Formats: sequence, C-alpha cells, structure tokens
Amino acid sequence: MGRLRLALAQINTTVGDLPGNVARMMERLEAARDQGADLIAFPELAITGYPPEDLLLKPAFVEDNRAALLEMAERTRGITAVVGFVDRDIDLYNAAAVLHDGAVAGIYHKHRLPNYGVFDELRYFRAGSGELLVEIGGARVGISICEDIWVPGAPLSRLARAGADVVVNINASPYHRGKWSRRHRMLSTRAADHGVVIAYVNQVGGQDELVFDGNSIVFDASGEILAEAPPFEETLLVCDIELERVFRARLHDPLQRHAARPVPRGVERRALAGAPRERPPLPPPVAIEHDDLAEVYHALVLGTRDYVKKNGFQHVVLGLSGGIDSSLTAVIAADAIGADAVTGVSLPSRYSSEGSRTDAAALADALGIDLIELPIEPVFQAALETLAPTFEGLEPGVAEENLQARIRGMLLMALSNKFGWLVLTTGNKSEMATGYSTLYGDMAGGFAVLKDVPKTLVFELAHWRNAREGGAVIPKTVLEKPPSAELRPGQRDVDALPPYEQLDPILERYVEGDWSFDELVAAGWDAAVVRKVLGMVDHSEYKRRQAPPGVKITPRAFGKDRRLPITSRYRGV
Repeated sequence: MGRLRLALAQINTTVGDLPGNVARMMERLEAARDQGADLIAFPELAITGYPPEDLLLKPAFVEDNRAALLEMAERTRGITAVVGFVDRDIDLYNAAAVLHDGAVAGIYHKHRLPNYGVFDELRYFRAGSGELLVEIGGARVGISICEDIWVPGAPLSRLARAGADVVVNINASPYHRGKWSRRHRMLSTRAADHGVVIAYVNQVGGQDELVFDGNSIVFDASGEILAEAPPFEETLLVCDIELERVFRARLHDPLQRHAARPVPRGVERRALAGAPRERPPLPPPVAIEHDDLAEVYHALVLGTRDYVKKNGFQHVVLGLSGGIDSSLTAVIAADAIGADAVTGVSLPSRYSSEGSRTDAAALADALGIDLIELPIEPVFQAALETLAPTFEGLEPGVAEENLQARIRGMLLMALSNKFGWLVLTTGNKSEMATGYSTLYGDMAGGFAVLKDVPKTLVFELAHWRNAREGGAVIPKTVLEKPPSAELRPGQRDVDALPPYEQLDPILERYVEGDWSFDELVAAGWDAAVVRKVLGMVDHSEYKRRQAPPGVKITPRAFGKDRRLPITSRYRGV
C-alpha cells in the first residue's frame, strides 16, 4: 500500500503579519518538498496568526487573508499543503484549506468552537458541518482543526468510518504547565479508539499573554508515538507513515474496521493527482524527554522574547532590588533577548539593605547586563516635605511605603520614555492575587514576566536556572534571604501575608479551582488564614485589571482566563 511521508511545520506566526506568515510557511514547504514529503500541515489560522481577535471584525483583514491564501496556493507545487485561514461566505469560519498543484483543492470548516478560558471563537465564527477526506498517493487523509479532536465523536469518528488512514489536526493550543501530558493521553486514546494515525501540529511562540509550546506529534493507529517535535522551538517534523500497518491494525481489531462500514453522508472526498512514491525510509525519530521546570522556564523565555520583539522593542529595563523576583526576571530577560539588550536599575532608598544593593550588583555582573544606580532618597524626601502639611499629625504608614514604589516606577518609566526601552515589572502571581503590590509603582510597566508564576515556583525556577550549564547567576544570598519589599525598617513579606508555602496552595485552589471557604477549611487550612487570603484576593480585582500583560503558564491565569467583575458584593467568605 506504500508510504505517506508527512511533514508538520511547527512555526512561530505573528498575528496580522500576513506576508510574513506566508513567507515563513513557504520556506518550510520548500524544505519539506526537498525531503520528499507528500503532505505538509501548518498550524490553525497560520495565515492570520492566532488569535486574531477583533481583527476578524474588519472585512478588509478577512479579504487580505484570503488573498494571501490564494497567493500561497499558486506557489504550492510538488507537495500538498494543509493551511489554516479564515474563510467567508455568509459568515466567518475557522478553516483549513488543502492546497495542491497550484490551487485550493478543498476547504474544511472547524466544527467545535471553544468558548472557555482564553478562547472566544463563538464571538467570531460559525461552526462548520461536513468533513473533508483527501486521497494522496494511496493514503486517505482526513482534515480537522484543534478542538475537533479534543471532544470524542464527530468529526473524527465520521472520518474514521469513511476510511481515513491519517487524520491531520492543525492547532493553536496555548501552553500551560503539564498540559502536554493530558494532550498526549487524549491523542493516543483517539488514535487507538478509531484505528487511525493522528498527526497533530501546533504553533509555537508568544502572542500577548499566550505562549504556544508546539510539541507537534504523530501517533500510530495503536496509540503509540511515531514522532515528536521538541517544545518551544520552530522545527519541521518529518515522518513516514506505513499505510500497510494502518490497514493491519484495522484488520486485527474488528471494532476498528471502519472502512468496511457505509461512508457517512456529508463526508466530502477529493482524489488528488499523484501516485505512491518509493523513497528510502527516514531514520528513527529522536525521543523527547519532558522536564516540567525546564518547560515552564522556556515558556517564560519564549513569551518574553516574542512580546518584546513582535512589538518592536529592542531593549528592556527593570528595577533590580536584590530580591528573588527581580533577579529571576532579569535572568529570563537576558536569556530571551541577550544580556546586551537588558538594563537593570538599582533604586535604593533609606530602607534598602547593603546586602540588597550588593546582590543586585553581583547579579548584573554575573549576567553581563548594564546596571544603573538611581538613589530615590532625594525624590522621596522632597515628596514627604510636599505632603507634610496635608499629612500633619498622622502616623507614617502604607502611603509613605507606596510612595517609594511609585517613585521607582516613575524613574523607570522616565528611562523608558527617554530611550525607548520596555519596562518589565517583577511581581509574581502570589502578589498579584493578594494585592501585595503598588498601583503605579512596582506594577508600572509594559510586560509582567512573572505575573502567572506563584512565589514558591519563582524559587524553584531560580534554583533550576542556577543549576544549568554555565554556573549559578543568581547569588546564593538572594535565594536564602527572607522576602521583603524593604519599604520600612525590618519589613518582611510574612508581616502581611501567610508564609508562601501556605499561601500558594490556598491561592491555587481558590483562584484556579474556585474552591469555597468551607472546602478549604475542610481540607485542613486554618480558618483565619483562609478568611484573610480570600478577602485579599476578592478586594484586589481592581488592581489586577490595571496590571500589564504577562506570560500564562498555569491552567487559569489572571486576565482572559479569569473574568470577575470589579464591582461585586459577593465574597468568598
């Protein structure tokens, strides 16, 4: 029965860059053709980039995307391509086009439109109906898009009944920690249940708060991995599918002999020109090992790099306090765009310890980034004197503490304005959740690298990065000192918050799992602690709405994932 050589193009598209996305695809198409591939598949909405959001409400954008698809079709020769784009008739469709011999040979419209978490496809698209099955060199290949395969049943079951040997599934599936494992289990189950090869191609790269991990993969008809692409990098995954093995798997399990059943109505079949080709087999694929902390770290690096580069920035700046959050942010930034494109700013006050100043300098030296020192004492003193008549008779407190953070934010933004640098904020998810941050102070900036990273994970990532090749870059003293904002004498985070080892598990369950107060207390947490934490979270929604975007790495990040009203009298306690 021959062999189908399949290529999955795991590429990094940019939303709205239609010519750039087409050029990127054509480069991979030519490489796949040179390797003898019969078919190449690109990610979901690869023409427009994903997610295009309200660009889809602009008719000119939709027409330009269709023109870009036709341009690509004219240049597609000697290989068949599956390309994601936006189709239009009486409505808009999330679509996949099959390009062959200089033309569009078929179009499939996505059936299952996700409308949860970060997805909002029902806002833009109409659900499709009917399936598309193309015959290429003796292989019957079904086409599907992302969510179509996550849900059991049609369209995958109908394609299998129609005799598909391979089902190509094109995706724009965002990353979160541990998602690859769930995804693998699901795809393996679908392949084995239906006796088909599943070729899953996913985009890679950062888009605003989302980061896409790629991790494209092919499962055989028994649910075993045939080939897998590395996460977080562009690559062309090429593998051979032995059609006889698919046929034998179907024969040896009567429940999977779908081709013997009547072809379901509504399945469109297209026979494309071309006979099976004989080629030497490819070498066996390299197995991919998944490392949880490594993947989180690489997601943060990639998300930061693409946000900076795709938005036209060449340089970033951040405050270096000598603490763990700013240290890890600086390391991620240097790994993302290079040390020569990162400037750290030491902004000591009367309360900054000498150790914090030397730790910031040691980190900058180890990374090779520039360090500017701008003491805030003169500005702080002038502000106190200005406010003195109004504050007369009142004890110093949070206002004076936050004044320091706001002076620091002002100075960082001044550097941004003068030199065109992007300000990176350094707050973590634990602080964002509880409101342990200052509006227009440490929250002031363009991108929040650690916005979705709990404090305990910040420490884990810092230790992981220090253990990498090249030696430790974050000083040991930074890893060992008690966390502190250093806005008053002797201040420690535990003065205002429970220890992070207690806080983060409560936050995970309340923010990501929507556990109730009673459920948390029943699970063993102290009622007073839970009441305090939930109150802080509920009260801080207005702050989070004013925070910059940051990389999503958990199943439920602040922002599109978790949409609560600012004005609400319902409380978790």
